[in-house]
Amino acid sequence: MPTTLGVIPARLASTRLPRKVLRPLLGRPMLAWVVQAALRCPQLDEVVVATDSEEVAALCHENGWLCQMTDPDLPSGTDRMRAVALKREAEIYVNIQGDEPLLQPQHIDALLAPFARGLHVECTTVKTPCAPENVNNPNAVKVVNATDGRALYFSRATIPYDRDGTGNAVYWKHLGLYAYRREALLRFGTLAASPLEQTERLEQLRLLENGLALYVEAVDFDTVGVDTEADIPRVEALLRERFGA
Repeated sequence: MPTTLGVIPARLASTRLPRKVLRPLLGRPMLAWVVQAALRCPQLDEVVVATDSEEVAALCHENGWLCQMTDPDLPSGTDRMRAVALKREAEIYVNIQGDEPLLQPQHIDALLAPFARGLHVECTTVKTPCAPENVNNPNAVKVVNATDGRALYFSRATIPYDRDGTGNAVYWKHLGLYAYRREALLRFGTLAASPLEQTERLEQLRLLENGLALYVEAVDFDTVGVDTEADIPRVEALLRERFGA
């Protein structure tokens, strides 16, 4: 049984950028970059792609990647991840977004660090200093947390709000990576979508509204997710710089 299982939810029918997990980046499908990035993380005992698409599954089989078919009606990546957990037992499950080709082992280190501090930690995520150009960008989700690391709130709005215009507010960008103990992940699927989640369109708010502590660990460097057509050349440039591709 793997202790830490990396799961890459890979739904083909994404809303903002259709078929994005198969969109080419420097001539290779984006999912290939994501899987290879995950496989370079030694903290992950196994990596599995969770998909609802036969086309994505075929790509996995061609490349020898572990893959599990999931119900196309599942509403979220976390639900797909939970479907994997019901068939593959592990202690900790790491949710790696299918549009994060710039994942690094240091991100996984940060996700796993809080678990080493005590069994009370059920789920974790990561944050990084928010670049000035993203402070007011609704596509860059901001997070504020308590002194013990527990997330207080996530929002597409600019939080905290600098009421007096001091310029001293510190902003943190949330990165869409999560890790769950098995029990917490299985519980997630029993919870109905919450009002704040539906308002902000942020799934992690379901955890907070239902009293699950989500611990946030800081990392020094951002990832760049691919959400729109405009993100593709930017990510390609970063991949070219990192790998000389």
